Amino acid sequence: MGKNKLSKFADMATYPHVFQYTFEMLQKEGFPLKGKWVTYFGNDNPLVLELGCGKGEYTVGLARQFPEKNFIGIDIKGARMWKGATEALQENLTNTAFLRTRIELIGHFFAENEVSELWITFPDPQMKKPNKRLTSTRFMKEYSRILKPEGVIHLKTDSDFLYLYTQAMIEKNKLEVLFDTNDLYHSGIDDKMLHIQTFYEQQWLSRGLNIKYVSFRCPKKESWSEPEVKIERDNYRSYKRSTQYK
Repeated sequence: MGKNKLSKFADMATYPHVFQYTFEMLQKEGFPLKGKWVTYFGNDNPLVLELGCGKGEYTVGLARQFPEKNFIGIDIKGARMWKGATEALQENLTNTAFLRTRIELIGHFFAENEVSELWITFPDPQMKKPNKRLTSTRFMKEYSRILKPEGVIHLKTDSDFLYLYTQAMIEKNKLEVLFDTNDLYHSGIDDKMLHIQTFYEQQWLSRGLNIKYVSFRCPKKESWSEPEVKIERDNYRSYKRSTQYK
């Protein structure tokens, strides 16, 4: 591990707004703020999560624009998260926190009906592994538990595959769509929250890829149905986008 990463991990360990809990710790002692995030933020403002926050650009950008909401960026990659966490600390953004964990464990950190919105920004589409897609019914079950009854999920993606898969999941489970476009920046929508651009988004735009966006409600449901559809795969890799599949 490089010295730069080690220094970032050392910084993160001292940041009061960064929480790092291993699965073993969760099993042994649980997470003390589960169901009590209002005590951390000092208010009962809506709680918004960014899943797979990467460098934290969206979490920090939203926190700047919407001081009346509380934002938590979630990712397992601490060295990436360091950038957003450091900016939030330097700017004294008191409505921002970061959680280093796997998204599969999200139910250990948030109680039922504690979260108002989820943002999923440019995740790996996981074309070969349905259960790892962040809009699969496996994850939707977890989201629906922690979201309020009228909770909203936002997806921004460059991936045609993930966009079409998510549309199929929404249709299969009869979810309410709030907005849907396969070309965000030519859709005519004028919403400042949608024009924050992450590091990866800027890369995709520079390569001529359309940005897709869909927002929908995630109600409490007794059962979720996985869509059975065949979707053409994207012809580039999830992170090394210029490398073609072979």
